[in-house]
Amino acid sequence: MKFIVLLLTPFILYAQSLSLQILGSGGPEFSQRASSSYIIWIDNKAKVLVDAGGGAFLRFSQSGAKIEDLEFIALTHLHIDHSADLPAFMKAGYFSNRTKMLPLLGTVKGGDFPNIKEYLERMFGKNGAYAYMQDILTPQSDSFQLKPFVCGAEFQTQQFNNIKLSSVGVKHGKIPAIAYAIEVNGKKIVFAGDTSAQSDKLIKLAQDADYLIVHHAIPQHAGHYAKKLHITPKRIGEVAQKAKVKHLILSHRMKRTYDSESQSLKLIKESYSGDIIWAEDMMKIEVE
Repeated sequence: MKFIVLLLTPFILYAQSLSLQILGSGGPEFSQRASSSYIIWIDNKAKVLVDAGGGAFLRFSQSGAKIEDLEFIALTHLHIDHSADLPAFMKAGYFSNRTKMLPLLGTVKGGDFPNIKEYLERMFGKNGAYAYMQDILTPQSDSFQLKPFVCGAEFQTQQFNNIKLSSVGVKHGKIPAIAYAIEVNGKKIVFAGDTSAQSDKLIKLAQDADYLIVHHAIPQHAGHYAKKLHITPKRIGEVAQKAKVKHLILSHRMKRTYDSESQSLKLIKESYSGDIIWAEDMMKIEVE
């Protein structure tokens, strides 16, 4: 009996509960949905925040999450509906008990968009919009340091304690954008962000994922420009099937897609035979 207990001890010590929560399932428009934002919970603590669009700040509080518990924040790109609430998080963080450095992952520079380091300087730097909080970019911060990490176009991997983070640049028109894969205890959750997924990069990143969160921002009949920015339903099905993902979550739902959702499901199912879930604000999914 003692021998059996000793064998099981490592599993008892390291077994962790894992869940995914959708804070915002909408896009850049007035609706009842918050804009893009997601939490990964480990042992009932919010460890990862992906994107911080409008409404994410309120949903984060409603979820019971604490900024003190975050290992990092990852922004898929710097469009307003994915990043606008970041200053609110940082201001609220001043009134929290957090003191350790908070990594912020983001994109390289491209077109009208700065890289994540320049973005923070424009926001909190000496000449930034919120210069009164400039100390947050330094180790001498009155609260905690917000430290930027640039994720490039090529595949790269980083480790944050027991969380493995992989990233790769994806196509979102001319806007620099990143897709992220997060792995914990052999479970894999992938955030595609906004992308047309024209290449096979997302397929490679999402290979054998337990959950793939894709943004259903356009119907199949969308115009040429929209298809340069966002993935079509048919391509969603192809990516999910080729990557062999177990569960597919459709988020970033917009008014222009509401009437097309049943048709989109049919098109996705032409290629993908796995489980499909429509995202809703505050939906929480146990990853088992």
